[in-house]
Amino acid sequence: MIRQKGFTLVELLIVIALLGVLAAAVLAAINPLEQANRARDTRVRSDASQLLAATDRYFVAQDKFPWVTSGDVTTNDGAYGFISAQDDGAGICAATGCAGAADDGFLITNNELKTEFRNRDFVKATVDTEMLYIGKATGASSSVYACWVPKSKSERQKSTKTLTLGSTTLGTTTTADCGTRTYADLATSCVVCLPQ
Repeated sequence: MIRQKGFTLVELLIVIALLGVLAAAVLAAINPLEQANRARDTRVRSDASQLLAATDRYFVAQDKFPWVTSGDVTTNDGAYGFISAQDDGAGICAATGCAGAADDGFLITNNELKTEFRNRDFVKATVDTEMLYIGKATGASSSVYACWVPKSKSERQKSTKTLTLGSTTLGTTTTADCGTRTYADLATSCVVCLPQ
């Protein structure tokens, strides 16, 4: 009799099961959905920073904010409650929307932002938790804020329960922990703002 060398079916099944357990552990550690959410939050943070810088440059060049130019308010001094970056007062889109070059807002037409900025996710979003918001506190020298609802767990731990500018409150007004909220809509969400 010749003895053949090789693996039995049971040995192969054990090896396959161990590989499956290792693969599941690696996927759990990596958590691709959380990584995608972190990437989205990082992208929105970068876009918010660019929007704030463009707003500041526009103010220096024009001596007024985009929402004053659009006629939403008459002076630079007053508080400007939060609006979506899709609104014409934010300066990305015109009052008619952001369908094309003819619909560019004041920040784009004055070369403070690139035209590609109107194609950002938060400009095309239809859900309030996907949008970027901009607003200003009272006083000519007060900060302009850009805020958004974070997607990643790590950003939600750092978020603010509520922020009020002018007559507009952004985010929830309850005292619940931001890390455990449902984030179903703007009223039940916490927000992250720049400058912090």
